[in-house]
Amino acid sequence: MDNKSDWEKGQMTDNEILFSRTVKAGKRIYYVDVKRDRKGGYYISITESKRLRDAMDGGRPMFEKHKIFLYREDLEKFQSAFTAATNFVYDKARGGEYAPDWAIPEGEADYSDDEEDSMNFDIRF
Repeated sequence: MDNKSDWEKGQMTDNEILFSRTVKAGKRIYYVDVKRDRKGGYYISITESKRLRDAMDGGRPMFEKHKIFLYREDLEKFQSAFTAATNFVYDKARGGEYAPDWAIPEGEADYSDDEEDSMNFDIRF
């Protein structure tokens, strides 16, 4: 039996995408990809690609890209924070209010456990 990993056998590349979703939002496109690191651990790569200018004179359009890498040990904390932030935005949008910054003002509700109209993300490996 061969105990070498796919990485060691050369069957896996550094950029291999195991799962992917694309979110198109105007001039921005978000890519949410699941990849595997060299040790075989899974992680999520989130890429924001924003078109800065269209192709001119037969050239290529120009894009600006930003990436976030989320490793397995941080997913639960990230998921909790993202769900809380999402619930906060939806709650404020319902009332037509917009927060001047992303901090929850002192004395306001903690949205981390809000179940009414909440979004939940179940990320498991």
